[in-house]
Amino acid sequence: MEIFGQTNIGLVRATNQDSFRIGKFPGGSAWAVVCDGMGGASGGDVASKMAADLIAERIEKNYHDDMKQLSVSNLLESAINFANIKIYDLAREDLTLKGMGTTVVAAIIRENEVFISHAGDSRAYIIGEDIKQVTKDHSLVQEMLDRGEITEEEAKNHPVKSYITRALGVSDRINVDFTAESFEKNDIILLCTDGFSNSVEEDNFKKLFENASDEAVEKLIDEANANGGRDNITVVLASY
Repeated sequence: MEIFGQTNIGLVRATNQDSFRIGKFPGGSAWAVVCDGMGGASGGDVASKMAADLIAERIEKNYHDDMKQLSVSNLLESAINFANIKIYDLAREDLTLKGMGTTVVAAIIRENEVFISHAGDSRAYIIGEDIKQVTKDHSLVQEMLDRGEITEEEAKNHPVKSYITRALGVSDRINVDFTAESFEKNDIILLCTDGFSNSVEEDNFKKLFENASDEAVEKLIDEANANGGRDNITVVLASY
């Protein structure tokens, strides 16, 4: 398994409030955590870094390759819940960090399968013969789409597109979605923050790269910046 990731401030923001962590296990599986912070002058930075660090630490410490799906689900959920309460408590203790929070998408990738948990609008895709968005945004725009109030085209530039309905740190509890997907030999996993997914059309993903590599990550980030770079951009690619 090979895994690569980069984050970029973009062309508009004064700071980068995205964070990510990636790694590989001795057995050959890989893992990744991608977070997009929000709130306050420095709160988003703090929240996303805390979440990425705490979730990564728990994944590295507790995962082993013979875990069944339910155990992996419990591991990811408990890691995200642990990070959530730590961020929530810190925001209550330090008034300068009040209101901070972060999205998260976390993945454990092993031969033939990938396990993903998320909260917020950071996304996971599987790129194979087709492109499949594995995660579903926790956002007002997604809820409007689900109710049939707007079209996919209207959703792309909707005025409340950035309003998310779930984030770590804003409450002492967080609902986490989990999914398990098959993962074929030539498939590529893509994890990203909305700075990427809002700037690059899905149809263009496969036109920009063929294999997971540092160069492929750079090309995807460059494309997001070429399309305006209106937000921080984080991209992780994994394949085997």
